[in-house]
Amino acid sequence: MALTDKEIQSLKPKDKKYKVFDGDGLYLLIHPKGGKYWYMKYRIDGRPHEVSLGTYPAVSLKLARERREDVRHQLAKGLNPRLEKKAARETRGTLFSAIAEEWLLMMSAPTKVNGDPAVPRSVLDPATVKKHRWILDAYLNPVFGQQPMAQISAQQFLPVLKRIEEDGKSETAHRVRALASRIFCYAHSTGRAPQGDVTRSLRDALAPAVVVHHAAITDPEKVGELLLAIDGYTGQLETRCALRLAPLVILRPRELRFGEWSEINFEKAEWRIPAQRMKMDAPHIVPLSKQALVALYDLKKAASGGAKYLFPVLGSKEGVMSENTINLALRNLGYSGNVMTAHGFRSMASTLLNEQQQWHPDAIERQLAHAPRDKLRAAYNYAEHLAERRRMMQAWADYIDNLREAARARTLKQRKSEFPSSREERFVQAK
Repeated sequence: MALTDKEIQSLKPKDKKYKVFDGDGLYLLIHPKGGKYWYMKYRIDGRPHEVSLGTYPAVSLKLARERREDVRHQLAKGLNPRLEKKAARETRGTLFSAIAEEWLLMMSAPTKVNGDPAVPRSVLDPATVKKHRWILDAYLNPVFGQQPMAQISAQQFLPVLKRIEEDGKSETAHRVRALASRIFCYAHSTGRAPQGDVTRSLRDALAPAVVVHHAAITDPEKVGELLLAIDGYTGQLETRCALRLAPLVILRPRELRFGEWSEINFEKAEWRIPAQRMKMDAPHIVPLSKQALVALYDLKKAASGGAKYLFPVLGSKEGVMSENTINLALRNLGYSGNVMTAHGFRSMASTLLNEQQQWHPDAIERQLAHAPRDKLRAAYNYAEHLAERRRMMQAWADYIDNLREAARARTLKQRKSEFPSSREERFVQAK
């Protein structure tokens, strides 16, 4: 007798697993722990076989019956459904989309850092994983997702990259090729792409990407005007403090946004950022100037008890300020994206500190967390030039303070000339 959904839902587990048949070989196996599994019994050359069709309720009664019909069609063609299912599963494991997902999951899975289970970290940063997934969904999977890796050639790949390039997205084309290259290398190493990395030969088939640097203000007078504008920012306190801190700590925007209170040492006047939060995978020390400490004290006073992050999302203990918050604040202050960006504070400091010729170039580079080419040296020398960097960061904070005050004085002078306050000044201006 055929089953109904109501009957299936009423089936209870027993001490031993048991079967309930629907008809034409389809049955439901109920396990003692409550699981319900669909199977289809059939015979080939008089010998009994069976194939699993999924788990209830993920596979409904209607879908199970549809799969039963698929099995019967395969039998009519002289095929063994169980072997066909196995072959299909193995084929899926060789498809571009499946291998790409496998690689991305591997690269984003938390692992122990130096064997320390208390410091789990993935190979790829979450933001990078998000970008890779976007590239896969937008450009690679729609074209190659259902193709076996072993059948994809460079000649198939090139038109895809050229179309992206012709759309004016040269840098994106290079990013797509670079991600595909990593996936092909992984597939080759696991025996599923015997042809190797087919994108390797395409490096010179694309026009070089034009590197667009982050917009930054580096003219001292205009820097002073920017800092004066920041003083007048009337938005959220957290955003205002982030704007004040950005030129004082010269961190990358992400390193600033994800700052944790546990990293700040007010007594030693330093901010120690662990390697897993740094782009160059090396711990980093930021000597804190008096001005930076004041900004942090203001932020600390406003922080809710037990807050983890310096810049949390309002109403959340885990999330942090959006990557666009500082840029949007700059836009509200009148600075467009081609004039100044959140990342531009680093270029501002780098340019002006080097122009001063008072500091060792290596000290400036180290403070910007630009790792040396020798990664081993970078790991062991994160405190390099620290004494000079302490002096430099305080001198830098004093210098930009002076730029701000000079801008303030210029503004007051201009206002005074435009709107004279005394009778004598008005008389002189009228003459």
